[in-house]
Amino acid sequence: MSFLNIDTDKLVQQLTYNPKDPLLFNSGFFLFFFCIFLLGYQFLYKKKLGRVIYFTIFSLYFFYKACGFYFLFILLSAVIDFNLANWIYAAKTKRLKNGMLIFSIAINLGLLFYFKYTNFFIEIINDFKLGNIQPLNLILPIGISFYTFENLSYTIDVYRNKFKPVQSFLDYCFFLSFFPKLVMGPIVRASDFIPQIRKDIFVTSEDISKGLYLIVGGLFKKVVISDFIYVNYVQYIFDDPSRHSGIECLLGVYGYAMVIYCDFSGYSDMAIGMARWMGFTLNENFDSPYQSSSITEFWRRWHISLSSWLKDYLYISLGGNRAGKFRQYINLMITMLLGGLWHGASFNFIVWGGMHGLALAFDKLRMSVVARYNSFHEETFGRAISSKIVQSLGVLITFHFVCFCWIFFKASTFEDAGIIISQIFTNFNIEALGALISAYGTVFAVMSLGYALHFMPKSYELFSEKILSKATLIGRVAILLVFIWLVIQVKQADQVMPIYLQF
Repeated sequence: MSFLNIDTDKLVQQLTYNPKDPLLFNSGFFLFFFCIFLLGYQFLYKKKLGRVIYFTIFSLYFFYKACGFYFLFILLSAVIDFNLANWIYAAKTKRLKNGMLIFSIAINLGLLFYFKYTNFFIEIINDFKLGNIQPLNLILPIGISFYTFENLSYTIDVYRNKFKPVQSFLDYCFFLSFFPKLVMGPIVRASDFIPQIRKDIFVTSEDISKGLYLIVGGLFKKVVISDFIYVNYVQYIFDDPSRHSGIECLLGVYGYAMVIYCDFSGYSDMAIGMARWMGFTLNENFDSPYQSSSITEFWRRWHISLSSWLKDYLYISLGGNRAGKFRQYINLMITMLLGGLWHGASFNFIVWGGMHGLALAFDKLRMSVVARYNSFHEETFGRAISSKIVQSLGVLITFHFVCFCWIFFKASTFEDAGIIISQIFTNFNIEALGALISAYGTVFAVMSLGYALHFMPKSYELFSEKILSKATLIGRVAILLVFIWLVIQVKQADQVMPIYLQF
């Protein structure tokens, strides 16, 4: 009897929320969770109402396991925006439509502001001696930044008459809580996702192979590359940069560039892959961003769902490029400053966004100048040679600018960011490179592998997918099991939380 009680207690602990071990794609319990889900889904996916109810319940449970009773906020926001969108659509006057849209924006951003930025502004008030307010004991609900933007895009699209509001609350709740993208995106628009909910599900062999490629590749990027580099090198550099030479700091910055890419894109790839296995399509969120030859191209390839959201709902709403070049530059700056603030309540993020805003404005100016004088380069160097040189130089400059900005994104304080930059430029100490490689050879090998895979031509990726598509079911299962075994061998003892979980 005591044995049964012990097992029951452990089962209850496993099935309830544990703040020290939230349910994430790279957690041990998730494999069990996902297998159980898929088993039940096989019996219900052809029944439209049944799969919606089943999926929604599992998604809400997943969210509960990830963040506890904060999952109720997603239900609250679903109730509010589902009704507001229908009222906006049915409103007879422009004034009433405007009022309800403003209310939707206010309540969504108000909830986000309260949890994410209250203590930030309390700190500012206290620093400027405008008051002496005690910070509130607030915990940021996981995923709130992502589903807040999804809610806003839904009501704004309805307001703009680009999308007819869904009539079933269950469908809207399913869209908002869809667990593969719930915690860390991609940010999915209702107009892209809701039409898929009631369609007949038909999972093709291509869906299975593409999904397997994305899930396996995403896990590899997150667990094997990102976690290993971060735990064994990058965190030491950023925790106390003053203890490390310039060459160590520079390699730490290069390491973090790969860490944040593999961490976030790996998670996105897993979400997209799991959705494909269940008959749903989520848009691509990363497209080899470090191959970009300009900062404008970088933002077309990095966190695509966020950059396109900021463009469509903020940049264009501010006027875009419709009011002249100078106003366009101001709009870019405002958009990226707010994009930086979206990432977190810190001046470091605002500076990070501001630098990207300035770079985007400069790039727009550069492109207009290059367009005028491009014929000179072609006549002097030849079209093909000039193009290759300019593109390669552009990739090199863009990558290093992005890495420079990552310093402010990752560093805990301005002081730490300044120390890293100072060490790189004043205490480089190239003589330490040999000892550094000897001490961290495995880390740099993994880092090099990450960059090699990132700069791999697209044709190689398509070739890998083609091989998977030709594999038998037994072959695919064997590939998955071998890979799971590999992940278990290299997985860090303590779970490494995804970077974008804090946003």
